[in-house]
Amino acid sequence: MKKKDLIALIAAFAVLIIILLIPNPDTLPYVGQVGLAILAFAVILWVTEAVSYPVSAVMIVSLVALIVGLSPTIEDPSVTYGTKDALGMAIGGFSSTAVLLVAGALVLAAAMEITGLHKRIALYIMSKVGTKPGSLVIGTILVSFVLALFVPSATARAGTLVPILLGMVAAFGLAKESKLASLLMITAVQSISIWNIGIKTAAAQNMVALGFMETQWGYDIAWGQWFLYAAPWSVIMSVVLYFVVTRLIKPDLPDTSGGDTIKTQLKALGKMSGKELRLIIIAGMLLLFWATEGILHPFDSTTVTIIAVAIMLTPKIGIFTWKEVQPKVPWGTLIVFATGISLGQVLLATEGASWLSTNTFEAMGINTMPLVAMVALLALFNILIHLGFASATSLASAFIPIVIALVVGMEPTSFNGPGLVLIMQFVISFGFLLPISAPQNMLAYGTGTFTAKQFLKSGIPITIIGYLLIILFSATYWQWVGLL
Repeated sequence: MKKKDLIALIAAFAVLIIILLIPNPDTLPYVGQVGLAILAFAVILWVTEAVSYPVSAVMIVSLVALIVGLSPTIEDPSVTYGTKDALGMAIGGFSSTAVLLVAGALVLAAAMEITGLHKRIALYIMSKVGTKPGSLVIGTILVSFVLALFVPSATARAGTLVPILLGMVAAFGLAKESKLASLLMITAVQSISIWNIGIKTAAAQNMVALGFMETQWGYDIAWGQWFLYAAPWSVIMSVVLYFVVTRLIKPDLPDTSGGDTIKTQLKALGKMSGKELRLIIIAGMLLLFWATEGILHPFDSTTVTIIAVAIMLTPKIGIFTWKEVQPKVPWGTLIVFATGISLGQVLLATEGASWLSTNTFEAMGINTMPLVAMVALLALFNILIHLGFASATSLASAFIPIVIALVVGMEPTSFNGPGLVLIMQFVISFGFLLPISAPQNMLAYGTGTFTAKQFLKSGIPITIIGYLLIILFSATYWQWVGLL
């Protein structure tokens, strides 16, 4: 373990103990103070990455089971929760249907990888757009959108795009430090973040927020509804991204051999296999059922996804065996995801989130502000604290319960409370500023194709315009379509 990681781990435990020993405020149940202490511990680990995210998840579950278990209940302070019931709270997120949806979507992503279909789709689109820099940018954005429909991991989508883009740069006879490489890599990861917002199943952090909202209000949102709310924002931001990157980075292309190389790579994949064809049919039907949930049929997104996984695993008509797919699914991601939901539920159940909301946002007078001003301030706060988080999933786990507590404290409201929470979830995917702001950024940054300064130069206008567009949509479109 590195020295800085050890120091961060010690600091996390020190902060945990200090918060536990602080005199308990009259307005906060002691178990709520425990929840906030564990939250502080988790945030330090998440921000510093002193240990891996799955390891932090195991630590968080252990602390909730132990410390909450020994804490007095809110209803009867003479009785403790007990470690068994507290452990039930600590793993409550694992029973969320959102976890199953993410698991099913990750299996779909594994199917894309095993069959190579994701690469075929990417190369096909890039082969059609042409070899001019502007066309290549459009192609990269289009590939990001199409992959976001089927691949729920931003990192996996970046993993698909990055090698293809590096191959194209090499085909032009350019070094990976060239301006063309910078242009395409920055476009790829920024567009991935943009479509994390536009599509419900594109990112795990979206499921975190929905898990909390389902616990609090029994609120779920269909895939098509999410698309109706968020896709227009993502479409506009994709256009903004095009103009920002093409104005900031102007590469010189020595020849046009890149297009031929893309076609050569596509030809090298050979004829489409039966498994690829079956995967196209399954994925296409899955997308159709997602998009028409509540309109043409009564089946929810999670159920449809699990059925699709069952079909993909069925001998003869399926795509793979369990032995083939099991190593391809990042099970640690699911553990982190479920634990994040559990921690948020603990904060809500122990009143820690509501106390924190009262003493931060409500103390600032946010709950008395006009709706659009409230969105503007919360979104700005959201963007600023994201600078310290490398994982949008962990940021959602920490921030969304506090926003829910703020909304609950204001009920009844003149606006749709869950809608405000959902908008804050959109903003959580704002990973535009720094390479460390999102895993996909770090993956691309690791190729050495662009500098942190170049990324920031593109990220500042994208963040500012995206933020202003959030405010504009809150004042207009989202009220028209019933989100707010």
